[in-house]
Amino acid sequence: MNVRKHFYFSGRVQGVGFRYQATRLARGLGLTGYVQNLWDGRVEMEAQGPERQVWDLVSALHRQPYIQIEDMEVSDRPLKEERGFQMAN
Repeated sequence: MNVRKHFYFSGRVQGVGFRYQATRLARGLGLTGYVQNLWDGRVEMEAQGPERQVWDLVSALHRQPYIQIEDMEVSDRPLKEERGFQMAN
């Protein structure tokens, strides 16, 4: 079953390749959505696809060597018609 999850990540998440890794991993898992830096130092991400793959993406981000996720807020969003996974700003 496909889901769409919205995330806010905080910690050491900017300037450490978070957006690049999220995009690479999400595309490899066949997910759609986006990832972007926020002005307050957090990273925002929406990921859509099979629920298992969305959580595989989050688990893989937690294991990246330079990324240190200290807090994560997650909420459900309605599914969207979109193609691919985009990296913003």
